[in-house]
Amino acid sequence: MEVHSWFETSLPVLPKPESLTSSRTSSSGSITIPDRMQYSSAIYEETSFSSLQSDVSQDSSHNSHQKMINSPSVTHSCTGNFQTLTPQISFLAVHGNTLYAASLNEINVFDLTNYCLVDNLSCSGMAKSIAFVENKIFTSHQDCKIRVWQIASSSKKHQLISTLPTVKDRLRRCVLPKNYVQVRRHKQKLWIEHADTISGLAVNDGLIYSVSWDKSFKIWRISDLSCLESVKAHSDAINAIVVCANGLIYTASSDGTIKIWQRNDDGGKKHKLVTTLDKHKAGINALAINEDGSVLFSGGFDENILVWKKDYIADDHMVLSHSLKGHTGAILCLTIVDDLLISGSSDRTVRIWKRSREYGYCCIRVLEGHLKPIKALVAISGRNGDGVISIFSGSLDGQIKVWKVTTNSTSCTSP
Repeated sequence: MEVHSWFETSLPVLPKPESLTSSRTSSSGSITIPDRMQYSSAIYEETSFSSLQSDVSQDSSHNSHQKMINSPSVTHSCTGNFQTLTPQISFLAVHGNTLYAASLNEINVFDLTNYCLVDNLSCSGMAKSIAFVENKIFTSHQDCKIRVWQIASSSKKHQLISTLPTVKDRLRRCVLPKNYVQVRRHKQKLWIEHADTISGLAVNDGLIYSVSWDKSFKIWRISDLSCLESVKAHSDAINAIVVCANGLIYTASSDGTIKIWQRNDDGGKKHKLVTTLDKHKAGINALAINEDGSVLFSGGFDENILVWKKDYIADDHMVLSHSLKGHTGAILCLTIVDDLLISGSSDRTVRIWKRSREYGYCCIRVLEGHLKPIKALVAISGRNGDGVISIFSGSLDGQIKVWKVTTNSTSCTSP
């Protein structure tokens, strides 16, 4: 198969675990390159080599962002740039010194000390979300299942230990007709089963929450992996969920709304709707919330990131504070690290936003180079409080880029 020469030198394919012993280190020292590379033909078929330029608009409405991006107080570099064997990165997560990258029917696990591939989790459906609870890893999939993995103490490899709903849970409920719900014409399922792609997971206080394109979210007890409740939440697919330490749940949907949910005060299992946020003009793809739950960020197909702040008169409500403009495509993913918001878009750029006391939030840097929409983001802060963060961005072109960003003494100027 013909291989483009620039691809071989610029985008090394990480080796499978069994081939790590025959690898060599690139001149940059950040990527391990196998001696014998094998490439997926699908990568070449789906990648446009003429789209390296960013399509960020340069009209006058974005001039303030461009000034801040060029500020010398913000520096960045791409320290890692590698290609998975399968395209379409759908989710990224960091746990300890390990990076989990979901793409098509597998999850690749990388060691962050050397970016070597250390394990590969094969799945029958694309993974859409990953959550960690103690020594267990939960993954949600396009085949309507949640898989539970554990790392074997002997081999350090991931082992599949259960699938939700469990066989025990199914058998316990399958006898009674009242446990079945109509999911489409002439088809019924147990209410503990999702009927479409499970798009997101969140963990809080011994519970794991799953949201789905079937318009519902479900609550599972981690201790015995049983399903406690199913809530019909939206009128269209649910794409994202975040849960605060205080138990408030935020779900975002293609119906253009964010809904806030809370468990009943009487200690019961049922969740009730607190309020609905409906300022987006199109479907919502991503949510992020700060550590104390006082600020919520949402992004969707209307190309805007909305900033919601807690209403201290009604503690469980949020009010719209800012609308962040700059992306020229749908917002597909959001993440927070330190005091920074990071967004990924179908315009193939990553933007870094910082809050200013005087002017709200402003864009301090745009990271460019991906060939297709950016679907996944995860970020970690430096260990010494030196203002250095590492950002991992995953694209539908199969690339994972590692960015080192320094934000010392960064301030936003007036637009």
